[in-house]
Amino acid sequence: MAEPRLTAVIDIGKTNAKLALVDLDALAEIEVLKTANAVSNDGPYPHHDTERLWRFIVDGLAELGRRHDIDAISVTTHGATAALLDAEGKLALPILDYEHDGPDGLADEYDTLRPSFSETGTPRLPGGLNLGAQIHWQSRAFPDHFAAVRAILPYPQYWAWRLTGVQASEVTSLGCHTDLWDPARRDWSSMVERVGWRRLMPPIRQAGDCLGPLHPKVAAQTGLAADTPVHCGIHDSNASLLPHLLSRKPPFAVVSTGTWVVAMAAGGRAAAGLDPRRDTLVNVDALGSPIASARFMGGREFAVLAGTAPEASATEIRDVLSEKLMVLPSVQTSSGPFPKRAAEWVASRRLSEGERFAAASFYLATMTATCLDLIGASGETIVEGSFAGNRPYLDMLTAATGRPVLAGQANATGTSIGAALLTCASRAPSEELRLIDPSPNADLLASYAAAWRSRIGEA
Repeated sequence: MAEPRLTAVIDIGKTNAKLALVDLDALAEIEVLKTANAVSNDGPYPHHDTERLWRFIVDGLAELGRRHDIDAISVTTHGATAALLDAEGKLALPILDYEHDGPDGLADEYDTLRPSFSETGTPRLPGGLNLGAQIHWQSRAFPDHFAAVRAILPYPQYWAWRLTGVQASEVTSLGCHTDLWDPARRDWSSMVERVGWRRLMPPIRQAGDCLGPLHPKVAAQTGLAADTPVHCGIHDSNASLLPHLLSRKPPFAVVSTGTWVVAMAAGGRAAAGLDPRRDTLVNVDALGSPIASARFMGGREFAVLAGTAPEASATEIRDVLSEKLMVLPSVQTSSGPFPKRAAEWVASRRLSEGERFAAASFYLATMTATCLDLIGASGETIVEGSFAGNRPYLDMLTAATGRPVLAGQANATGTSIGAALLTCASRAPSEELRLIDPSPNADLLASYAAAWRSRIGEA
């Protein structure tokens, strides 16, 4: 079979969902369809509107298929999410929104069940951010519904199953702060066996495995060729990491930016050197290996701080730097490197909209630098996703880390490119990265970063 050139990527983020057509020859998105990914509040708890997303996927594949010959399909989604299916393949319970605080009501009970950080590399997180806590809460709060569960699918594999009818598990989603996976042993955690969930877990497949062709009904709905291959799928941050794992040697770091900013250090610290109290963790990459990671809800924080403010002018940037107008962590509490610290503006006057944009960008960059420090990152830092086009952020990240920063395509997300590469493992990734040249404000940037660290006690 010929290698695919055009891969349709279903890319479901926490805030938005998109369908991207990726040209693997150019390693670029050539067409993108988007929709908001709003949480539904009807039913027993806040949950994802899977039927609306499914209509978007089916209609989008049909639309793209009318204009292009789609050679393959891949899937990438946010983490901390799973589908509980009954014997007929229907949802036994709605797919929980991980921001729902319901699981916190059983936190003490769950804490007696969950494995140690040394086993899983999973820090204890609030709400449903630990997937194991979600499943435990669902099993206890809705025992009759949970009794009907016959399969637990990570979120990317749920969509792959709807496309193909084939159920699978995959390690990048299982190894993403779930409590379900032991990265060192490359096997299920002790809790999965202990609480009896092992029988509900479909077989492990590689992220790039072809699960099969489109289900005949889906092929008919979309008009795509019946033999279109569908690949297993991958957790979104790991999708951003994959092209770089395939094309460069450690040490280096990748920062995936979107609703979450996730820093991953190839060649970084082992689990024993991480601090779970500061939202550092062990992720599992697409090759099955542990990788030191840290994160914070940067995209959400930027929206709170800057909203729709226009980009800052050169004068506004210099004024923010010179006057050290800054934001201290954390805008979103309970996660990130400063989970118990409340946000604070350090400003002697009212800021213009452009100045707010600059200060918010610098805040994200200094937080990112903190995450990179915590995971022992070294070498180049590669920024993917929505902040790859934010020059104040990139300049401050360069100054705060003292290491080279490279940026991916400003108009694309690394998640879609990485997920597309799953459909053609033999293809050598060749994405062009932009080296961020020294800023004319380099001294001011370095002074600002030092002042920020001093104010939070990390100078």
